[in-house]
Amino acid sequence: MLFLCYPKCTTCQKAKKFLDERGISYTLQHIKEENPTATQLRTWWQASGLPLKKFFNTSGIQYRELGLKDKLPAMSEEAQLELLSTDGMLVKRPILVGENFVLVGFRQSEWEEKL
Repeated sequence: MLFLCYPKCTTCQKAKKFLDERGISYTLQHIKEENPTATQLRTWWQASGLPLKKFFNTSGIQYRELGLKDKLPAMSEEAQLELLSTDGMLVKRPILVGENFVLVGFRQSEWEEKL
């Protein structure tokens, strides 16, 4: 599994602890240092079954500074994916990519169900 996180994020820390306590193996990717590509994001978004907006870190500074709340509805999906791929801090985290699933954000009950 691929675990994308920002180490200073407390939600990411909780998710990492959850995985570690259960002995679940994963490859860690620092989302700020190694931004996911638009292609990766497209694949994960399609596999997740979630609306694309769920991949945006709506509580992040960049999201607010760029005024994305108002801009996203007018942007194409391709433009949104390209934007997400420019800065890992725009991406909702953590993301856990498994063989048959993609989890965005950490909700313990959802993670327990999938894992």
